[in-house]
Amino acid sequence: MPNRSHDPSQLLTQLEAAKNDFNPRKAALISKLLAQLSRFELTDPDHIIRFHEALLFLRAFPHLPTQVAQVEPLLNTFHRRLEKLCAADADMSLFDDFDTSGIAGTTMQDTLSFDVAGWLARCVPNNVDIAWKDYWDDSQAERARGTIWPRFIPLLEEDADVEANIPWQRWLDAARGRQNPLPWLLNQFAKLPLPPRQQAELYDSLRLPLRWRLGNLKLSRTRNFTRPRRFYFHTAPLIQRSEVSLASELAQPAPKLEKLSVAAGESVLQSIREIMVVRYRELYGTTLGDQRTVVRADLGRGVVMHFWGLPRGRRLPLRAYLAGFTLKNGVPINYIEAIGLCEWIEVGFNTFYTYRQGETAWIYAQALRCLRALTAAKVISIYPYQIGQNNDEAIDSGAFWFYRKLGFRSGRRDLQALCEKEEKKIAANPKYRTPARVLKRLAEAHMFYELQPSAASRLSISDQPSTGNSRDLSGPWDRFSTRTLGLQINRRMARNFDGDSNKLRQASPAAVFRALNLNPSRWTASQNKALENWSLVLALIPDLGRWTPAEKRQLIKIIRAKSAPNELPYLRQTQRHPRLREALLRLGSSHRE
Repeated sequence: MPNRSHDPSQLLTQLEAAKNDFNPRKAALISKLLAQLSRFELTDPDHIIRFHEALLFLRAFPHLPTQVAQVEPLLNTFHRRLEKLCAADADMSLFDDFDTSGIAGTTMQDTLSFDVAGWLARCVPNNVDIAWKDYWDDSQAERARGTIWPRFIPLLEEDADVEANIPWQRWLDAARGRQNPLPWLLNQFAKLPLPPRQQAELYDSLRLPLRWRLGNLKLSRTRNFTRPRRFYFHTAPLIQRSEVSLASELAQPAPKLEKLSVAAGESVLQSIREIMVVRYRELYGTTLGDQRTVVRADLGRGVVMHFWGLPRGRRLPLRAYLAGFTLKNGVPINYIEAIGLCEWIEVGFNTFYTYRQGETAWIYAQALRCLRALTAAKVISIYPYQIGQNNDEAIDSGAFWFYRKLGFRSGRRDLQALCEKEEKKIAANPKYRTPARVLKRLAEAHMFYELQPSAASRLSISDQPSTGNSRDLSGPWDRFSTRTLGLQINRRMARNFDGDSNKLRQASPAAVFRALNLNPSRWTASQNKALENWSLVLALIPDLGRWTPAEKRQLIKIIRAKSAPNELPYLRQTQRHPRLREALLRLGSSHRE
């Protein structure tokens, strides 16, 4: 019989099983396995990845203090394993997937947005550069160079407009002199006399690929953990999804939300940018968060969440926005997004692959507790993408059933009936698994959870009666979307203004001024921008002029609040205007069942 202590694959299999077993006796086995594996060079990329992910899980969900002391040195020196692999000309492609990228010692490449590229160049200036070879071979990028580079390279259009085989690099090198090309390019865009959004749009059109070397940087996925205020050590089994009642969790007192200083808030936003860039992810709110709005919630069991909003110039026209992420014992394990209007919020929640076996349902419930405290929302909606629409990862993981078993329902009656049909099959045969084609169909609509619903709509799968008859659990927000609202506005533009956006934007505020008896001459620029955006919607309301004086005053107060230092009070104010809510629901709801 082969000696398993000499087989790294067998040792890794044992470690992967033991890390999820919180029987106190397993801690000694884990310590022994870590010691044995640390002595292997591990030349197989698959073995290296498995070891890396097991170490990160143990750092987030440790059994004992001694385990942390054993895991951290292994992670802090992990880059050496990758550097040896690179030196041996090994195939490194396995280290460049969404779930495996960001390991210390590897190199990453992506086309980053202007804001992220600028941040990364400032953060690790000696480790990032332009991937010129891939850039010169991109014909679409060449057309963008010819259009944009003449803005800051004098007389380039003499060449770019009429010649072939343009020596782009010679032009660039002549213009930048001894300055590094990436900082020089970024600085040229920053100096253009344009608003930041337009600077970013121009840069992004260049499709400039960047390459960054992680080495042993703290921003690598391997090392971007921090020391928590206090560790939580697991000495009992993790909380399973079947043990989580969303209704019970949301009925608990609101968590304490600590407002952070601007400096501490900036540190949090620095962390989330690091967390996202090494996972090939970019979220609007993680890139453009407002450091003045960051709050912290300590939720117990080693779980800390941070949330923040957007600065005035980057807010959405109508909905309020929050982003956040979770630290488990100082290890980042997910990111969160919430976008809301009135009492309705759409929530995105993504747990990183490594930690999906780690109390995900309970942690999700804590995220909703925080969002409920911040927004006072009563209706929680899940994007179709989250449950599998054009998202194979969500289909493979059965994301629809994760939310359904927590009490969410489909926003379409036909899909709710299909869901209940599948539940009958599961009840009759515990081994039954919903086919991918059915999961894809179930993912065609949003899912909903109401905090003040009819009792039936909060039932979990285990509580559902197996009558086969689909109950009408629909709510007022089931068919609402700001996209529908936007399409209504654009149809009006086409119908009444010959498709001319400028005419629409001039006529809509004027009509609203008359209806509200409003003179915004003393409003700030950001308040006027909010007014312009809202006027596009309000101009669709035929009886706006007949609203009561109190309703008009309240509406004006809402519009002004959109540009306040923090837009959460704005969100809460939209919840206190029944007539506005009714109009929004009428205009923004489709009629498909």
